[in-house]
Amino acid sequence: MQQYIKNYCIFFLLPVVVLPLSLTSCQKKESAYKPLSKHIALHTNVIPDDDYVGSKTCAECHAKAYKEWQGSDHDKAMEIATQTTVLAPFSGEQFTSNGVTSHFFKKDSSFYVNTEGPDGKYHDYKVIYTFGIKPLQQYLVQFPDGKYQALRTAWDVEKQQFFDLYPDFKIVHSEWLHWSRGGLNWNTMCSDCHSTNVRKNYEENTGTFNTQYSIINVSCEACHGPGKDHVNEAKKLGDDYKNTSSHLFMTSQTDSKTLIDQCARCHMRREQFSKNYNHSGNLPDHYFPQLIEAPLYHADGQILDEVYVYTSFLQSKMYKHGVSCKDCHNSHSTKLKFTGNNLCTRCHTPDVYDVTKHTKHPKHTKDSECINCHMTGNTYMGIDYRRDHSFRIPRPDQSIKYGTPNACTQCHIAWTNEYAWKAYQELYGKPDGIHFSDYLAPAIAGEPNADKNLMLLAQDTVFPDIARASAVSALQQYPLQEKIKDFLAFLDDESPLVKGAALDVLSEIATTDFTPYILTKLKDSTRSVRVKAFYALAPIPKNSIPDDFLPAYQKVSKEFDNYLKTNADFSGGQARKGIFYQKKGDLNQAKSAYEKALAIDNRNNMARTNLAQVYYQLRDYKKAEFVFKQIIEQEPDFGLTYYSLALLYAELNRLDEAIEQLLKARKLMPDNIRVVYNLSLLYDKTDQIKKAEDILENTLIKFPNNPDLLYALAFHYYQQKNKDKATVTIERLINLYPNNSNFVNLHHQIRNL
Repeated sequence: MQQYIKNYCIFFLLPVVVLPLSLTSCQKKESAYKPLSKHIALHTNVIPDDDYVGSKTCAECHAKAYKEWQGSDHDKAMEIATQTTVLAPFSGEQFTSNGVTSHFFKKDSSFYVNTEGPDGKYHDYKVIYTFGIKPLQQYLVQFPDGKYQALRTAWDVEKQQFFDLYPDFKIVHSEWLHWSRGGLNWNTMCSDCHSTNVRKNYEENTGTFNTQYSIINVSCEACHGPGKDHVNEAKKLGDDYKNTSSHLFMTSQTDSKTLIDQCARCHMRREQFSKNYNHSGNLPDHYFPQLIEAPLYHADGQILDEVYVYTSFLQSKMYKHGVSCKDCHNSHSTKLKFTGNNLCTRCHTPDVYDVTKHTKHPKHTKDSECINCHMTGNTYMGIDYRRDHSFRIPRPDQSIKYGTPNACTQCHIAWTNEYAWKAYQELYGKPDGIHFSDYLAPAIAGEPNADKNLMLLAQDTVFPDIARASAVSALQQYPLQEKIKDFLAFLDDESPLVKGAALDVLSEIATTDFTPYILTKLKDSTRSVRVKAFYALAPIPKNSIPDDFLPAYQKVSKEFDNYLKTNADFSGGQARKGIFYQKKGDLNQAKSAYEKALAIDNRNNMARTNLAQVYYQLRDYKKAEFVFKQIIEQEPDFGLTYYSLALLYAELNRLDEAIEQLLKARKLMPDNIRVVYNLSLLYDKTDQIKKAEDILENTLIKFPNNPDLLYALAFHYYQQKNKDKATVTIERLINLYPNNSNFVNLHHQIRNL
């Protein structure tokens, strides 16, 4: 029965992905205010580092820039809570949401909230820091072990009232998303981008933090780098000092794409590859951006979840043609340089674009503003509206096909997408040319035969690198047998995003055939690519690494260790570590990492699934079964678990139970090929011949060229000694995939029937 278990997939949950939740609470609350039983002493978080001179020193020579920066979102990113910085009254207000009542008050000139804590009981918490200034302000309180937590209740600056950041979620106090736990932990989730020169300093063995920063807010040196050498040389040379580029970063001489990458580190959803950002190297040396994937993005690449702006902007023609953040935003105040269409018509000819002939709406109205057609958005954190920076043409036709939003029906709410598309064609005709989303959207939407166009997108450098990398990643949901050469070619692509995506896909294919190609990426110029290559080499013992690559392997080993340590406070980071050691065959290390992942987030059921597989590999079948059933109890609609449990039952020869679980999995994942494939094998094994044949033939109607299904059907006919049908099926398979030796071997066996 080994054929069942060998197809078991190991899954990795990225650090920033939140699993589906089933949120309920029956915890009885205490109504009386109760102070924390353990006193927490406030300690300094400031790094004693004189390389950072502070914004007031910068102001001595850069008064205009300093004045613009004052009061900005960057200036107010984080401040000590005082009578001046705290915007909410804290004068006895009460706010109730999802069964939790928070009471805000002052005591001894300090600010306090009484609310539900991590034990489900009410406590008084002292506000230590403020976070942000508009449209909302959050408040941080101090916890044991060096942790700071952001309250779930924030202050609406415009409406002057408290509100719930996540009103649609009822979150149990024991869950990761509870404000007192990982989801709103400042050290892990916030500190890197709200202060200057941050050191997270997480101690994995004790689960404690000693997070420090040089400057509390996003100061001048957060973007320009440490100013000590610049100040000293400027003082030394006086009026003769002109060139700032030798000591500072992000200057007036910085090219557009480099400047965007400097901004991007805090304006994107990403995975981190260095212990801290020190302005060295390029962006992918420190971070790898979130690709265009469901459920974070719509199928066409529009923003859906809270993904910020970098991946969106990389999709745009503006990025391709050298437009940067500072072309629209004041670099220091971050405000837009102009209002209305004046912002756009500095580059886009007003006589062509800012006219009714183009906008089809009356001039000088909201309806005719460029951003309302080409820069729609979403609201996050309850009240924070953020615009999509991909600057796209509305596509009602894609809305019809893939359920994506479009600006037309967002304004004209009575319109259907069909009506909008008809109106669009009457006004503008059909869109010119091919947009990358025409190739990417079908795949993200789950269409079965979208892989051909995905490959075209991935290979065509006319399209944005972020879209090409997303296409490479999306290809893994389709048969890869005939695409391996293409994936190996992607390893030599000029884009580190494409190389990284290709390594991610190749690392999940259970073979060592690609090892010589992956080894070369240990010498890549980009850190994230090197680290991904090292991860892909997990199954290869160190003593099998060729001498020519051993120095690079040992060097990247240290980078990989830093990568694991950097992400060790994330549940997904521990899961990643677990997968690495599981692939290496170190099951005890893998088990420890998965247990730590679950200690951080007890609803990380991807990690729990992998833990169950470790128990299986350790032959502790009862624990494996228990863990799978635990997942089903938490998330009964998580189809993968039924599939995994079925594989376990099949291995234990509990075939009827295995079929029962696969049928449940198929109901939840009707298009999952592995479910159908294994179900057909089990039907054959239990002499349910007609059912085995029917399920394969019916699924092939939707996926006519799927190699796994065709192979399973050919093998089924072979077992039934139906030579004619077996021959037709295997020859069809070989015509589609002529280079697969397994298919050729089965053909020989069928001939000998």
